[in-house]
Amino acid sequence: MNTLPLKTQTLIIRCLVEGMSIRATARTSGTSKNTVAKLLVDAGKACGEYQNRVLRDLPCKRVQVDEVWSFVYAKQKNLPNTQAAPEVAGDVWTWTAICADTKLVPSWRVGVRSGDTATDFMIDLRDRLANCVQLTSDGHKPYLVAVEDAFGADIDYAMLVKLYGSDGGTSPEKRYSPAECTGARMLQIEGNPDPAHISTSYAERNNLTMRMSMRRFTRLTNAFSKKIENHIDSVSLHFLYYNFCRQHKSLGGITPAMAAGVTERFGDIEDIVRLVNEARPKPGPRGPYKKIVSN
Repeated sequence: MNTLPLKTQTLIIRCLVEGMSIRATARTSGTSKNTVAKLLVDAGKACGEYQNRVLRDLPCKRVQVDEVWSFVYAKQKNLPNTQAAPEVAGDVWTWTAICADTKLVPSWRVGVRSGDTATDFMIDLRDRLANCVQLTSDGHKPYLVAVEDAFGADIDYAMLVKLYGSDGGTSPEKRYSPAECTGARMLQIEGNPDPAHISTSYAERNNLTMRMSMRRFTRLTNAFSKKIENHIDSVSLHFLYYNFCRQHKSLGGITPAMAAGVTERFGDIEDIVRLVNEARPKPGPRGPYKKIVSN
């Protein structure tokens, strides 16, 4: 089995987590795009399994959640005109939770913007928390049932419903701009949330970080995922780098995982490469050579 040199693997992973496309990464590393894609798949699976294991009993106190849009293979409106689309194609949403104090992203889900995905997302978040938390979401209605199903009354939950003007997107210069936000309403849903901490600012900033750090999330370009599996793997790799390797000035130069007490040391790209290689199946012993004689 051929294995890439560690230096090349490190370069490929570094390019991917810094927002480069697969083709650009292949050109930079001097490898083929299939090699880059395969390493992305291996890294995504290893990173997902590692975070699923270690992100437990987290001391978060204030959590914000949001959803960010992207698409697989084609946008939902264009699917009827496509050929050979995979089973899962069209618009997909990545649901994320972020701790307002440590900036850790403890949980995420890739799926549709439905009640079932919201419930799965909230149950996963609940299972990773050690304490009762204050939770803030936007006004997306599936959160109401999902939070109730996952937490019951054991949470301080509020919605921040933003109000927008009506002049977005008609003239050419505003075609790709959202309508102007004219205000917001705070809705206390469960428990006793502190009004001073009812906010989704960190969650929305995290959406920007995702779009800047994963090429397939960049809007108004030809960058997108062709398969949902690669999309999920890209998200898993991004959040391992974000949680364990990326230093935050707002945290005094440490990583979110260090701030949350998950680890005591800085992670780096070489750690990710080692994690990937350790997760790969080890080759078994070769059998005796047998000469094949054809008649």
